[in-house]
Amino acid sequence: MKRVIQIFILFFVVTTLTNCKKANNDILYDKKYIDEIKQVREELSFYMRTNFIPGAQIAISKNGKLIYSEGIGLASKDLNVKTTRDTKFRIGSLSELYTTLIYLKMVEDGTLIPDSTIQHYLPDFPEKRLPVTVENLKDHTSGIRELSNREREWEAINITLQKGLETFQDDELMAPPGAMQKESRLNFNLLGAVMEKASGKNFRELLEEYVTDTLHFENTCPDNVYGTIEGRTNFYDHNIISQVVNALSIDLRWRAPSDGLLSTAEDLVKLTDIYMNSDYLSDSTRAHIFDPVLLANDYKSQIANGWLIMHDRRGNEFYGRDGFVRGGSSSILIYPEEELVIALTSNLTQDRPNNTIFKLADIFLPKPEESEE
Repeated sequence: MKRVIQIFILFFVVTTLTNCKKANNDILYDKKYIDEIKQVREELSFYMRTNFIPGAQIAISKNGKLIYSEGIGLASKDLNVKTTRDTKFRIGSLSELYTTLIYLKMVEDGTLIPDSTIQHYLPDFPEKRLPVTVENLKDHTSGIRELSNREREWEAINITLQKGLETFQDDELMAPPGAMQKESRLNFNLLGAVMEKASGKNFRELLEEYVTDTLHFENTCPDNVYGTIEGRTNFYDHNIISQVVNALSIDLRWRAPSDGLLSTAEDLVKLTDIYMNSDYLSDSTRAHIFDPVLLANDYKSQIANGWLIMHDRRGNEFYGRDGFVRGGSSSILIYPEEELVIALTSNLTQDRPNNTIFKLADIFLPKPEESEE
């Protein structure tokens, strides 16, 4: 009888353990901020459910320390693969932040001269009615047009940065260089081609040399739809009746400097630390990272070195950027006064900005003082 009881207990324990769900250990958090993190998770989960987002990442740093990072949802719906902190997402225009870092380092080491014309590096690039400088490209003040709808969805094969110039090199400028700031992915595609010629290396090699290898960004790289990339999420889109379906295949290799990189929320937070606190950039360079560009009629630009300049309700300056591309979206905010950085990525196409990241950041920001009665 005693042996029967022992066997029953053993069977119960084995069955119970087998049916237990494995705890999610792919989360990093600081217990000091546990209440705020719970609010963030609740808000982010609601956002993902209401927008049918399969998978997302979030990373937050405070006072220069990573206090929360987590992958949420699915990287692959077909294979039921969970999103992790290392899952690589398409980050859209946030790719420019990596390209700008390379640009700044190449200027510091003398490889690039900001006020040189494009033709100094690319002699075959057609001259325009007014000279366009390398710095105009970085500042989005060149007057070059934006991508067409056809170019955004280009399913090209084996397109390099240099080959991609043929799509717009003969087009006239939309405005005089330096007169106004108008975002265009083509600015950074052309900047990437200039950087290649100046260095004698392709853009992937430059990214590795100046960022990913040197600074140990293990989960950031150019996307390649025709190659296998370990840890890359699947990409999703909405169909005509708002169902989530697999996104159409597009080739982003010729747009790597502008919106063709893969990265993670953690790497994006780490990137902000390189810009603001690291000695990787010289003191003189870091001192002017967020200085707006002076345009026509002494108008100040809204974007400086890839960062959108904004002001909070108390008038304090803060910075951010969002990115949208087929099969992915991303956003990042920096609040210098509070030493708060928050980054968000997802694997679903979103055609317009949303205020969710501001809601998440607001959880950590000081609350406005109540007006005295």
